[in-house]
Amino acid sequence: MIKQLLLSAVFLLVCNVQAQDELTSKLYETYDDYKESSIGKRRIKHADIQPLIEKFKANPKFEVQKVGESIQGRDLHLISIGSGDSNIFLWSQMHGDEPTATQAIFDILNFLDAPEFKEEKEAILSKLKLHFLPMLNPDGAEVFTRRNALGIDINRDALRLQSPEGQTLKRLRDSLDADFGFNLHDQSKYYNAERTDKPATISYLATAYNYEKDINDVRANAMKVIVFMDKIIQNYAPGQVGRYSDDFEPRAFGDNIAKWGTSLILIESGGYQGDPEKQEIRKLNYVSILSALYTIANQSYKDIPIEDYEKIPHNNRMLFDLKIENVTYELLGKDYIIDLGIINYEVDLKGHNEFYYKSSVADQGDLSTYYAYKTFDAEGYTIVQPKVAKVARIDNPMQLLQDGVAYVKTEKPEKSTFVHFPLILVDEKFELKSFSMQPGANPTFFLKKDGNLTHAVVNGFLIDLSKPLEQQNTGNGLINGK
Repeated sequence: MIKQLLLSAVFLLVCNVQAQDELTSKLYETYDDYKESSIGKRRIKHADIQPLIEKFKANPKFEVQKVGESIQGRDLHLISIGSGDSNIFLWSQMHGDEPTATQAIFDILNFLDAPEFKEEKEAILSKLKLHFLPMLNPDGAEVFTRRNALGIDINRDALRLQSPEGQTLKRLRDSLDADFGFNLHDQSKYYNAERTDKPATISYLATAYNYEKDINDVRANAMKVIVFMDKIIQNYAPGQVGRYSDDFEPRAFGDNIAKWGTSLILIESGGYQGDPEKQEIRKLNYVSILSALYTIANQSYKDIPIEDYEKIPHNNRMLFDLKIENVTYELLGKDYIIDLGIINYEVDLKGHNEFYYKSSVADQGDLSTYYAYKTFDAEGYTIVQPKVAKVARIDNPMQLLQDGVAYVKTEKPEKSTFVHFPLILVDEKFELKSFSMQPGANPTFFLKKDGNLTHAVVNGFLIDLSKPLEQQNTGNGLINGK
């Protein structure tokens, strides 16, 4: 009899796993049917999501209520759906420059409103009641910055509750008393999965609730769901999942929400090769969160061993945008072999809707323990100082680059700090008095091999001088280095 019961349990588990895998695959394949196309770039604002909130407010499937206001008076809304006894609370963008999950939330809401996947949605919504609070920090989102209008980090306001946004989050947590909470963030794209060259595209954390990092049932449940979500992401971004440090932060909302009895799952959206607007990562949020809700609803996560949580590699911050290895650098008549690590920093334009790149040498020397989105082995190549040229107009940027020119004296666009082609525009008085490779310097130089210029690095972007510019990611040039 016992043997039969065990066999039955194993059979049910296998069936659940197969059903879950099938659902996940279908969610990924059909994602474009539910993607909210009106918010396709990262720098979304409060005004961008208001028509979407109004749409769901007019839909009888959803309950939409104003639950607070930001410091600058922007409304905060909670969107709820489902009839189950278990409350699940998901909130995004408590840091204004971390919008990936806000976009994914509206994709999920579109999915929940659509007629497809009726059986799976019934399984979720009959057991759970889902509550979404998108864009907790709309004032920060307005200027694409981490902090709120008061200048504080809302995620460090769980104790004093100095901000109205933090007060709203605490009040909702207490009123919902949710079984699970999803704290949705973005992290720097320069995090990698520990000791690998792979970006930590998604990172997770089951937050600690005390300094001892004890594991009770509440935290264990979060760990189990995270293990489940990790296995999903591995199908689409293998090796690109990290685990955040679980050091206890007594002021943080995640840590306190776990302390107050909600199984807290932190999700951080990092970097993905060729995805500057994080749209593939948005898709991975959509797939993994919906799949997690399904496993919470059918409780299949309970059979997952928490030991597997520790197998997820830690986050490391060991990535550059560009790493140039083993390059020869001549200084004071001697040749040295160094590595260069380059970061392409984003600088917001007025209005905080678009940006340009202003790059910097982040580090140099022995960078053998670091990785990059793009690595160039420059053994046998020598760094060459760029030239300055004066031209009436720029018709062929590549011709200038092939001549070793990176700085150009010419008529400059008005009221701009950058140009769309890879050259640095300078004024008539500009002189390149000295050239040296130093951390903090803008990386603009050439590479020479066997007596010939082969590559340019302009504002931190590597350009192959033998290939057309339109076939390469050349970033942007700068005006007067600004």
